[in-house]
Amino acid sequence: MKKLVFVASYIVLAAGVLSFVASAQDNPAASPSKLVQIVRSATFQYQNIDVATAAGYGPFLGCVSGTDHGAMGIHYVNGALLNGTLDPTHPQALIYEPSNGQMSLVGVEFIVDAATWLKNNANPPVLEGQSFLFVDSPNRFNIPSFFELHVWAWRSNPNGSFMDWNDHVSCTGE
Repeated sequence: MKKLVFVASYIVLAAGVLSFVASAQDNPAASPSKLVQIVRSATFQYQNIDVATAAGYGPFLGCVSGTDHGAMGIHYVNGALLNGTLDPTHPQALIYEPSNGQMSLVGVEFIVDAATWLKNNANPPVLEGQSFLFVDSPNRFNIPSFFELHVWAWRSNPNGSFMDWNDHVSCTGE
């Protein structure tokens, strides 16, 4: 009988641990990565879009929506930060979701011109262990080739904190 109770206790404990691990993976906000934490701390003040514009961020194009799912939102880019350097506390773009006449900060994007980066580096940029994606030219933005990394620091993304498209972001409020 004691052996049966021990086995049953072990199974309940194992199920609890597996449940905790699964819920942490399903909810990236439960245990954000170091980069997400850095971005949240560095961009907290930009939840107020007036502070962002005063800091040199301005809208670039309109709201970017996926062709089959999700969106990115409206990118507010700081041209002074498009200089080929990477600093996790100074993203080149802030991403806002329009809704009911308001703009909600949902994430950021780090952007590096590919030609500038590749002059001095053989590999794509990496920031706090996260590799950037290459976007070739021509592209939907009509800009030269670049490397980019999205960080969904202010809106959870069911596909992961560093994916381009976020199914929890919409352009319907634009």
